Amino acid sequence: MALINENFLKLPGSYLFSEIAQRVKNFQEEQPQAKLIRLGIGDVTRPLPNACIEAMHHAVDEMANSETFHGYGPEQGYNFLIEAILRNDFLAYGIKLSPSEIFINDGAKSDTGNIGDILRTDNIVGVTDPIYPVYIDSNVMGGRAGKLQADGQWNNICYLPCTAENNFTPQIPNHKIDIVYLCSPNNPTGTVLNRKELKKWVDYALENNTLILFDAAYEAFIREEDIPHSIYEIKGAKKCAIEFRSFSKTAGFTGVRCGYTVIPKELYATTIEGQTIALNPIWSRRQCTKFNGTSYITQRAAEAIYTPAGKKQVRQNIDFYLENARIMRESLIQTGLSVYGGVNSPYIWLKTPDRMTSWEFFETLLNQTHIVSTPGSGFGPHGEGYLRLSAFGSRENCLEAMQRIKRNL
Repeated sequence: MALINENFLKLPGSYLFSEIAQRVKNFQEEQPQAKLIRLGIGDVTRPLPNACIEAMHHAVDEMANSETFHGYGPEQGYNFLIEAILRNDFLAYGIKLSPSEIFINDGAKSDTGNIGDILRTDNIVGVTDPIYPVYIDSNVMGGRAGKLQADGQWNNICYLPCTAENNFTPQIPNHKIDIVYLCSPNNPTGTVLNRKELKKWVDYALENNTLILFDAAYEAFIREEDIPHSIYEIKGAKKCAIEFRSFSKTAGFTGVRCGYTVIPKELYATTIEGQTIALNPIWSRRQCTKFNGTSYITQRAAEAIYTPAGKKQVRQNIDFYLENARIMRESLIQTGLSVYGGVNSPYIWLKTPDRMTSWEFFETLLNQTHIVSTPGSGFGPHGEGYLRLSAFGSRENCLEAMQRIKRNL
């Protein structure tokens, strides 16, 4: 009989958003007439930019003609999309990268979860807490997390608390860690790392040979000055950081699936014997074996994001969601709640009232206002006592949700 990877058995019973879906399903069965407003999962609601739709239609027509048909594409992505990314996402900020340092994928979630394939299981991993669940869960699956303790923490993971007391800014540890996950703008707190704070992390990584896994999936929502859009804006970051990007929230690609990972050629790790190895070709080899590439049609749609029309349409969608966030933020503050995020991010992070637990306040909102949220404890131990709301709903639902909260809370 085959032997199972027992690390999977260490995972909690269900993924956070699966648990939320089940509770919402139970509620709907009990109250089928209730009109739910979903502000929980970070899924977009506005249609794809028209520029992307037109590009997809044209790509479909190409696939219908034997002379322009595309079969297997390069596992790393088509050059037309990679060149558009280099010009617009990096050269625009003074960052020079080569095409072979960009790897197109089917969304940032895949690569943030799969990057552990090329890293040893005995690395010491650091995570900000609260944190996007995939970071922790994928390390549990990979055998790096150790055992789950009574306090909700894994004994082989170094937790970096992000709370109101430290302005949700992870503090540099006083010891060496091998890998650290950073996310800015942050999911779930909606807060950001400014240039000074991010430089501290790059300096620490360079000094300690630490690999930074930098999730920049929400960089397009940054509106304030002095907030880096890429970690490579910080000198030396190419020698210590991998960056993950996504078109899911930027251009509404949650159902289309496309993003990319940046692995600079200057980035190295070592073997247990001390041999220095470049990570870029190792990841390329992994992709060639385990990934067949993102579809041609999808990559043509992604390329259209960078056209003049595409940029304008993407900006309009992001501005729409940020206006939702502003409305929600200001309305919630008026109710007396402590509210964070929602300025450079589509997420609102709020303190639960009356010392309620995250799940208690989740149930309160669900039952009293028929609003679906995300309990902060699902993002880690230091998320307890908080709740995340998403600004990705319609304007009508956003306004209605705030009215319901004001009336009931």
